[in-house]
Amino acid sequence: MPTTETYINQQYELYTAENHRTWQRLYERMQPRWRQYANQHFLKGVDSLCFNPERIPRLEEVNGFLCPLTGFQAVAVSGYMPAFEFFDCLRSRKFPTTVTIRRGDQLDYLPEPDIFHDIAGHVPMHTDRAFANALVRFGDCAHTAAEIAAGSDALPSIVKAMARFFWFTVEFGLMRENGKLKAYGSGLLSSYGELEHAVESRKVERLPMDLGRAINQPFEIDHYQPRLFVVDGFDHLFSLVDELERWMKAGRLDSVAGGEPSINKADLASFALQHA
Repeated sequence: MPTTETYINQQYELYTAENHRTWQRLYERMQPRWRQYANQHFLKGVDSLCFNPERIPRLEEVNGFLCPLTGFQAVAVSGYMPAFEFFDCLRSRKFPTTVTIRRGDQLDYLPEPDIFHDIAGHVPMHTDRAFANALVRFGDCAHTAAEIAAGSDALPSIVKAMARFFWFTVEFGLMRENGKLKAYGSGLLSSYGELEHAVESRKVERLPMDLGRAINQPFEIDHYQPRLFVVDGFDHLFSLVDELERWMKAGRLDSVAGGEPSINKADLASFALQHA
């Protein structure tokens, strides 16, 4: 479980003028892409959070708008968090937020999250109550996985299944909205190139969300995703998380297909230690 030492201060005074210019460039060029391809809940969330297009947000200002809506808040972290700790934060309505920003010559691709991905990609979705509740429910699933880990050698497969489900929904999910295809995954909503590609390209296979297919679908992080899954809405997403937990309890996640992502020892230990 995360402790107070898990979180850090944003240290806003350390951002340089170049850092703020990078945020401004990222934010400005996403505007037309968001209007065309983002779902209405995200667009409403951006408006609700009152971002300043010209400077990196202060987390306390973001939380001042966010917390009254859904109880969620962005909490600054230094970087990688073991998987259970991350999901446990979601269960507590805390979103671990990277506070560094990419270099100005890395606008198009960054292999790890930065503050633009986390705050401009993820957090507007957290203003929607149904989506926020689905995140909390996912945190519940992590606790169920930790309970199972106490007497099972299936934990690596369970964690892989959870990682794939999270990837194809929260990070790279598509949804139907008024008959049109829209993005709700943060990996898409923070990517100038992949957002359009995900919705428009003939190279992308877009499938109705099927839990069995998603948890057995490997993914790689260093190129545009060739296969994406579409949900009907956030009530549908919540029901899928419920289904994921039922499958977990029934042993249906114990032997998912091999392949990416690889699950590291720290992630496995974060689950196993909860009931040690």
